[in-house]
Amino acid sequence: MATAAIFSSLRRRRSPSLEAFLAPVDLTDVALVQTLATISAELVSKFSDKSFYFQRKNSRSLIRKIEVFLVLLDYLKDSASANLPSTALLCFKELYLLLYRSKILLDYCAKSSKLWLLLQNHSISGHFHDLNQEISTLLDVFPLNDVVELSDDVKEQIELLQRQSRRARLFIDEKDECLRIRFFGFLNVFENGKVPNSEELRSFFVGRLGIKDAKSCRVEIEFLEEQIVNHEGDVEPTVSVLNGFVALTRYCRFLLFGFEEDEVGSGIGSVRRPRKGLIMQEIAETFITIPKDFCCPISLDLMRDPVIIATGQTYERSSIARWMEEGHCSCPKTGQMLVHTRLVSNRALRNLIMQWCIAHGVPFDPPETMDVSAESFAAAAPTRAALEANRATAALLIQQLANGSQGAMTVAAREIRLLAKTGRENRAFIAEAGAIPHLRKLLLSVNPVAQENSVTAMLNLSIYDKNKSRIMDEEGCLGSIVEVLRFGHTTEARENAAATLFSLSAVHDYKKRIADEEGAVEALAGLLREGTPRGKKDAVTALFNLSTHTDNCVRMIGAGAVTALVGALGTEGVAEEAAGALALVVRQPVGAEAVGNEEMAVAGLIAMMRCGTPRGKENAVAALLELCRSGGAAATERVVKVPMLAGLLQTLLFTGTKRARRKAASLARVFQRCENAALHFGGLGVGYAFAGNSAANRDSSFAGDVSVPMSISVHVL
Repeated sequence: MATAAIFSSLRRRRSPSLEAFLAPVDLTDVALVQTLATISAELVSKFSDKSFYFQRKNSRSLIRKIEVFLVLLDYLKDSASANLPSTALLCFKELYLLLYRSKILLDYCAKSSKLWLLLQNHSISGHFHDLNQEISTLLDVFPLNDVVELSDDVKEQIELLQRQSRRARLFIDEKDECLRIRFFGFLNVFENGKVPNSEELRSFFVGRLGIKDAKSCRVEIEFLEEQIVNHEGDVEPTVSVLNGFVALTRYCRFLLFGFEEDEVGSGIGSVRRPRKGLIMQEIAETFITIPKDFCCPISLDLMRDPVIIATGQTYERSSIARWMEEGHCSCPKTGQMLVHTRLVSNRALRNLIMQWCIAHGVPFDPPETMDVSAESFAAAAPTRAALEANRATAALLIQQLANGSQGAMTVAAREIRLLAKTGRENRAFIAEAGAIPHLRKLLLSVNPVAQENSVTAMLNLSIYDKNKSRIMDEEGCLGSIVEVLRFGHTTEARENAAATLFSLSAVHDYKKRIADEEGAVEALAGLLREGTPRGKKDAVTALFNLSTHTDNCVRMIGAGAVTALVGALGTEGVAEEAAGALALVVRQPVGAEAVGNEEMAVAGLIAMMRCGTPRGKENAVAALLELCRSGGAAATERVVKVPMLAGLLQTLLFTGTKRARRKAASLARVFQRCENAALHFGGLGVGYAFAGNSAANRDSSFAGDVSVPMSISVHVL
């Protein structure tokens, strides 16, 4: 019996329910025969005139067998006799199953992508052969001579079908197989670092496969991409090979059919699409729940480089390394002391995470320091063929960006955006080929679709660290990104411009340049105040990064960023980062003065201490502590007058995280040195080793006391 795997590949259709494979047990003999006759007639009617591009002989053979069964069933349906032998009834129930499986197999061959059917040529031929073998078994068991009043001509047809089924062998069409081998041959050419002959590609895709325009080529690409997302580990070809075929087909789409505008010209680019990226927010927006074991216990983010420490617990390498650098000698999760500080890569878990990401369409880019070739999940690693095909495609796209029409440039920008979604290799050679200067020009396009695609392509390219310098060194590029942030034609373009600034600001030397760019901080502050939830997230993370540079404090105050950050303290999803940025701003006297002048600043931080997340509480108490240290007596008095502060500090001292407890103790010590401390905190500090409030006792790292991870992932769009 054919396996159920054949049906799971029908990605574009709802999977059949279990009942579809079970014969109805409550039907009478007559009703069962009538049902089978109806099903058979529907199959013959639907597929007898259908033109199958592949599996033609196998499909026609199966349909002819069903036609013979229909002759038998019609005769029995019209016969006066209603009594069938028990063996015949069992055979008819088995036939019910075979007919439904035949329908699904024929549907599969009729509706699947041509390239996918070609790649699955052997497997699908095997499924046809399995069905034929089961039909042969059914006919061998069927009590033909016991069915009364069966005409001689019907018996002859059944007997002939029986003999033919016995003689049938596995059939693989030689022409189809030659095409499949030729398809693999093109991939091998790319694998060898060469580019296939364009006329041979045209002959194959247009002449032999009938793929004659850009739209049908895109359908083929999308179908293959669906197979990658839904790939099952034991199904051939592997994901890496499929990636190669997708890259090859994408190259042919532009080589053979040019840059037709198809759906881009109709304005589909302006439709908001859910982001699929590395950041938690995007995963949440697409309703994907990350398995708990795949998240770092420290950052709560999806792990990219999981490592095992001495206690056997697993953490993200960057998070646990930062924990150890801060002087901690214990396991964050268990509290056990560490007998050594060696970090051992958890390769098994990393492979599971990679498989999960592939299955759910979540891009997975391992850290650039990781040895991908040695340690990554083999199926996820791009082959040389895929890389070379993508490189050839990028060359065509960049040529259109440079010299094409407005429509062609729009299509090229969209395809570069898609090509840069995954893989540092793609991002690297796209930038190396000179895409950034042409994308910069398109940033100021009056076409909303072109602008949105170009800024998103720039964002995706910026994720690769070496491309950050290429973008910043390109004359006028930073200014153009800020221009999109300020005056972009679509909401998504403005949001992606903010995300691009966040990505670029990961490099410390660029933070001051970004803040000094005219209108940049003002636009981020405006997006934080009035943007969508996603836009606010983009803006607050960018502002947090900018606030880690000491020279940006005055600029952020003058641009209204402090006011926007204070207002964001009550906004779910951005409050933690807003409090973290304020904690950095108030470390300077001018920043403390600005925050102190904000009427709702202290109240907002107190509210976060009361109702915020553990990380939010850490940042809030850190901000209040720095406000008292840098804001002088007036700021300290304003904080001290908050009635509920004493209780909140006591709660944090006993239930907060380790960092929150340390900050709460330091804040209590500051108040103890004030003449009014006894009225509010009498005896609170007894028994605690409070940290001093001198500048010498502060961490040397400017952002060291703020609990917002500096490695916030960047969107991939």
